[in-house]
Amino acid sequence: MTPQNTQQPHGAQPHVQPLAGGQPPGGPGKEQTVDRSRVEVRRSARRSRTVSAYREGDRTVVLIPARMSSAEEQRWVAQMLEKLAAQESRRVLGDDALAARARELSTSYLGGRARPDQVRWVTNQNSRWGSCTPSERTIRLSHRLQGMPEYVVDYVLLHELAHLLVPDHGPGFWALLESYPRTERARGYLEGVVSAARLPHIPGARGDRQSEGQDPSRPAAGDPCA
Repeated sequence: MTPQNTQQPHGAQPHVQPLAGGQPPGGPGKEQTVDRSRVEVRRSARRSRTVSAYREGDRTVVLIPARMSSAEEQRWVAQMLEKLAAQESRRVLGDDALAARARELSTSYLGGRARPDQVRWVTNQNSRWGSCTPSERTIRLSHRLQGMPEYVVDYVLLHELAHLLVPDHGPGFWALLESYPRTERARGYLEGVVSAARLPHIPGARGDRQSEGQDPSRPAAGDPCA
């Protein structure tokens, strides 16, 4: 069977992988544990030669043939999750595409109210993931985010967009981010990166002691990454 990674967001083309001898890569003896809390498996009697997967909101949908056993399903789901993650990690937006993505996120989650004049990648932000200057309506993202999963980049970008509307990290700011379904997952990913490599601090963690108007992604006083 060939897995078909169908990555829906942002115009990405579906990924299809055919079934090869009925076994996924890794063979029948390779057991893999999959977190199914955010995975929906859909079986189809009409599907017989391919497996496909795509993101749908905060979930991953995997489409498999109805005849597949539970053990085969488990292996294929793990395989497709890996392929989607690899596909996302290879996607790097240019400055123009990053600005377009900012507009999409503002429309989807902020009612189109956040309207930056400039959004771009920078290579001089090694102690923060992103920054926003509300007075100039500019947003800058660290180049270290390039190659990370799309939902992580979206979170940081949306975080900075929200600062065009609310400069501090008070309740009003966090209320703006509540509609983005992958906030906690993205923060968890960045926490893992910080812990492993002691790279930039996670943008504006709840409880950070930062003054109003301070760069939203700068580490709080006493933070080991400062």
